[in-house]
Amino acid sequence: MLQMRGVMDQTLQSLRSFFKLESAGGITLVIASAIAMIFANTDLHEFYEYFLEIPLNITVDGFGFDKPMHYFINDGLMAVFFLLVGLEIKREVMEGELATVQQALLPGIAALGGIAVPALIYVYLNQGNGTLHGWAIPSATDIAFALGILALFGKRVPLSLKVFLTAVAVIDDLAAIIIIALFYTNELTTEALLVAVACLVLLFLMNKRGVGNITFYMVVGFIMWFAVLKSGVHATLAGVALGLLIPHKQTYQQRSYSMLSYMEHSLHPWVAFFVLPIFAFANAGIDFSTMSLESLTDAVPLGVAVGLFAGKQLGIFLFSVAAMALGIARMPTGVTYKQFYGVCILCGIGFTMSLFIGGLAFSSVELEMEARAGIIIGSLFSAVIGLIWLHFTLPSAAEQVGNPATQQ
Repeated sequence: MLQMRGVMDQTLQSLRSFFKLESAGGITLVIASAIAMIFANTDLHEFYEYFLEIPLNITVDGFGFDKPMHYFINDGLMAVFFLLVGLEIKREVMEGELATVQQALLPGIAALGGIAVPALIYVYLNQGNGTLHGWAIPSATDIAFALGILALFGKRVPLSLKVFLTAVAVIDDLAAIIIIALFYTNELTTEALLVAVACLVLLFLMNKRGVGNITFYMVVGFIMWFAVLKSGVHATLAGVALGLLIPHKQTYQQRSYSMLSYMEHSLHPWVAFFVLPIFAFANAGIDFSTMSLESLTDAVPLGVAVGLFAGKQLGIFLFSVAAMALGIARMPTGVTYKQFYGVCILCGIGFTMSLFIGGLAFSSVELEMEARAGIIIGSLFSAVIGLIWLHFTLPSAAEQVGNPATQQ
């Protein structure tokens, strides 16, 4: 009994640390995005454009990497983010909120609605415009921003509600990864793809044999990333694959935690406070002088904004309520329908992954800028309305005292 209580306390402590880190990361993303917009709309825009186009040339005997800074950030640094995503997905499936079918049902069904409805709204508003390739842009929830909003309410938020939001966002990320692999892959180069597959097989065998040296995984993972980069498949998928193949069961360096836990906790600060802010700075800079109020009602920004703000909340809420009504899933402990709907609104904050997919969906700079504008507008509305809604539906500080669901 005491051992079980100790495990539960350790799990709760890990969740608290995770939520605090994600919340701080969300604030950092806001600052980086604001700086990018300032640079893009002032005399600093030339410096901003120069930074994005800085050439990076790393070659050995004519074989290597020769791309601008913007490409390196989106395909190189973001591979580290996707590595962390892969680690988080594996942890959630092995021991977290997706460890059993019963636990995964509600966030899984909710995430399905949160992907399908925004996509349908986008397709409806963009049919006949030649811009349907952006249908997946409003499909993902940004966990850092969403948890950052929840953090403003402190202990007024039931822990089960934070866990639900986290699980939905993780499943969203997994779905986005699958979508990128299936729908945003260029022409394939067979030789490079074979090298990537060979690395994947080697990593699998290392996992099965219990290889416990992180360096080996990183070296093979880097080779796989480079091969995927050259193959035509989006290179960040190599990060996810590596994360999923990091050992979970055995302890790391004769300590109480696994290699997966060690890597996840080590990467979190780097991703939250370095990788994602740089990505936000490189991708959130919108030159509003090239846009008008009329252009914001074009099919792409309108489809993205409405998909994120209206589609996400309706899809997640309606699919969840249907699952509860059918007895397939249950409402998170200590949560009312009004509070639950408030979190559904916050799921419309789709910043990081939406910006990433937007960059893959359109080769036209104009369309990509319109997509960015739609992402920011939809995410901003979701954040503000969700904040107001939860302010009036969550228990007050006095009411939450003594309520076990809110003790964190």
